[in-house]
Amino acid sequence: MNMNSKRYFLALLSLFGIGCMQAQIDVDDEGMDGDDDEITVTEKEDHEEEVDFPEAMTFNLDSLLQLYHSRNYLEDGDCQMGSENPSFPTEVYIDRLRRLPTVMEMAHNEVVQAHIDRYTGRMRRSVSYMLGAANFYLPIFEDALDAYQLPLELKYLPIIESALKPTAVSRVGAAGLWQFMPSTGKKYGLTVNNYVDERRDPVKSSYAAAHLLSDLYKVFGDWNLVIAAYNCGPGNVNKAIHRARLAAGRGQDDAEMTKEDKDFWKIYPYLPRETRGYVPAFIAANYAMNYYCEHNICPMRTQLPPTVDTVMVDKNVDLRQIAAVLNIDIELLRALNPMYRRDLVPGLTAPSPISLLPSDAVRFIDQQDSICSYNAKDYMTKRDVVEVTDAPAASSRNTGRVRGRGHTVTVRRGDTLGAIARRNGISLKQLKRLNGLKNDRLSIGQKLRVR
Repeated sequence: MNMNSKRYFLALLSLFGIGCMQAQIDVDDEGMDGDDDEITVTEKEDHEEEVDFPEAMTFNLDSLLQLYHSRNYLEDGDCQMGSENPSFPTEVYIDRLRRLPTVMEMAHNEVVQAHIDRYTGRMRRSVSYMLGAANFYLPIFEDALDAYQLPLELKYLPIIESALKPTAVSRVGAAGLWQFMPSTGKKYGLTVNNYVDERRDPVKSSYAAAHLLSDLYKVFGDWNLVIAAYNCGPGNVNKAIHRARLAAGRGQDDAEMTKEDKDFWKIYPYLPRETRGYVPAFIAANYAMNYYCEHNICPMRTQLPPTVDTVMVDKNVDLRQIAAVLNIDIELLRALNPMYRRDLVPGLTAPSPISLLPSDAVRFIDQQDSICSYNAKDYMTKRDVVEVTDAPAASSRNTGRVRGRGHTVTVRRGDTLGAIARRNGISLKQLKRLNGLKNDRLSIGQKLRVR
């Protein structure tokens, strides 16, 4: 995909089908309000296991519905589905997971079931939102995953990473749909600085994530471990593998690791607490995004957003300047360009893309100079050149000694050595000696010591 001509919301979206598109939920908003972010699972022999939900499973639904594209392109459907979330025998869940056309293992157990119940129960309104928002992003994810020949079911990873919120920021500073940390984002080619954060760019971050997932698979050779490592880092997964081996009576220096050594469910107790819930949440997200109809969950209806063109700029311009001159909604510009953290497009640093509606892109090209100069003093507040105010001339009572050390002045148009000496209370001879001057020639901008 050509990054410079990316179209965030492709015309292909109209071909992206989701079943039961007429459905609507007849329930109160049970969105993610963050009031409980862990579950307790009772396993064999009455052992209780506490597992953290991924942070995106605790987001408040209102924050998702306030996003620009949610407000403008998503709405409740008009179908009539019941509000009841039916329960099924365990065998039904196992069979449904087995039927998913996935390369990756979709195993079932009590922890997976707890996450399925969360998605299809109190998070059902959030699942409705994500099914609608998926039309914006899943084609982008699929293109990136296909470019690296990765399993396409990984497209649901951002469901548990960010709940499909492109501006999401975690407690520890991970950002974007794929929740890159700054250091990892930079390692995989994403620019992260004061003005630009490409972790929030749906296209660039998707290709970076696919690259990272591909690299992790080369290390572990098991997709469940890849997902675990994506969450907590390969170092923590390796430590869990070695601890599991030691617990099984196998040392770190034993023979090459077996498939059993790399079984996620074998190393499960030795992983960080959040990661223990991460792979089950991924399996549950795949279930919920495919079997929502069986749970009376209705996707929000999606209107096709307009396609987008990209223009490149080689000078600094503020999105608010574009909005004012071209009479464009600033919230639309921010939604189309989520990578710009402070509205400033730093084209002077490096040629930078701006995504616009096609008609606006043409107008921008025609009026670029006017846009960049519009109220420039208000938007471009960083000064390029600053004059240093000279020290006041010594009074007649001054003995000729100037206090302080190392003070310099800048030669201005019309200055002479004599004028500079008088202004700073020293003799012409002293001025020449301080600066090692052999003649009276000066140049504008030259620095002279006067103390």
